[in-house]
Amino acid sequence: MTEIFDSSTPIYLQLVERINRQILRGELKPGDKLPSVREMGIQSGVNPNTVQRTYRELEGMKIVESKRGQGTFVTENQKILQDMREQLKQEEISHFVESMKAMGYSESEIVNGLEVFLSQIEGSESE
Repeated sequence: MTEIFDSSTPIYLQLVERINRQILRGELKPGDKLPSVREMGIQSGVNPNTVQRTYRELEGMKIVESKRGQGTFVTENQKILQDMREQLKQEEISHFVESMKAMGYSESEIVNGLEVFLSQIEGSESE
């Protein structure tokens, strides 16, 4: 299955983001083995060199650990995973607020809109 990539961002960074989100959603758990570079390249429809760069980037972030002869694994360090989770949350909030401000919304309008939205979601989930 070939994935679709945004041409404005390097593919390896998009793969990093996708893997991070899989970890956040619990699709990849601490200690899980990632596909081999070749397998991931085939699954994603990208060059294995791109996958290798993705894995190196994740390793530099300490999100994954390479074990010689065994493969690449999601870290079991909960502090690192919690820090990643918090960082991604802050990035998403920042993009959202910047976008809303660019459309002319005030901080109070943004907060009020979020409160209304979240109360509607909570109401629909309890039905």
